[in-house]
Amino acid sequence: MRRGLRFVPLALLLAVLVELAVFLAVGRAVGFGAAVLAVFAASLLGMVLLRREGIRAWRGFQAAAQAGQPPGPRVTDGVVGLIGALLLATPGLLSGVLGVLLLVPPVRRLARSGVRRTAERRVSSMVAGDLFGPRRVRVHRGAPQPQPPSAGPTAADGGQTIEGEIVEPRQG
Repeated sequence: MRRGLRFVPLALLLAVLVELAVFLAVGRAVGFGAAVLAVFAASLLGMVLLRREGIRAWRGFQAAAQAGQPPGPRVTDGVVGLIGALLLATPGLLSGVLGVLLLVPPVRRLARSGVRRTAERRVSSMVAGDLFGPRRVRVHRGAPQPQPPSAGPTAADGGQTIEGEIVEPRQG
């Protein structure tokens, strides 16, 4: 994680340079007054949506907690909405376009599943189960895939396939 943080300043500088290049290109195409107005309008809309998405995310989390459901799906939807609104509020045409895209339902759904997969990879199975509920796995029937010798018994070896849940012991 820390190794990736050293690239943050470089990434921010690159983002600013790309935003500036896009602004200059759009300014030349439609006029700089229109480009400034578009950036200002997008930022203003982003500020309004930031508040709305924040309230929506918090209410979704509370509703899931009160219903005894895993809060993960509503939290990831809220996170994607907040990121979209934050990008829209950030001055810049490219960030504004990315922010609007994250607020469009089909794109939001894709981003939400990406956030969920990332979260599930970064936390233990137990925490992921608490956040998102039981994991769903796909089972493919047919010829078994070759396993390394240390993989243990498989259905092809005469072992029985059972349905189960991955549980990691609590550390503490």
